[in-house]
Amino acid sequence: MVIVAGTIEVNPDQREAFLAGRIDGMRTSRAEPGCLEYTLSADPTNPGRVMLFERWASQKDLDAHLAAMRARPAPATGVTPKAASIFVYDVAGERPLGR
Repeated sequence: MVIVAGTIEVNPDQREAFLAGRIDGMRTSRAEPGCLEYTLSADPTNPGRVMLFERWASQKDLDAHLAAMRARPAPATGVTPKAASIFVYDVAGERPLGR
């Protein structure tokens, strides 16, 4: 399993437009082979921050997703992120919390 997680910084007054412009992309990504989770969400304590969390069954699935994203036009929201900090994590295993 591969996890992609990070933050995207936007102007606070543009965050809702940024998120709204990515709903269709989230739906498309969630329908891709190997996508276990794909979420962009507002940070409830920082009005200029968007959280990104993705889970993919394999690196191959993530690579196919990234290639598909590059082939799609960017959402026309007029919102340009100020910064992004996104990382890929290779997961060796998983277990329910508390065990």
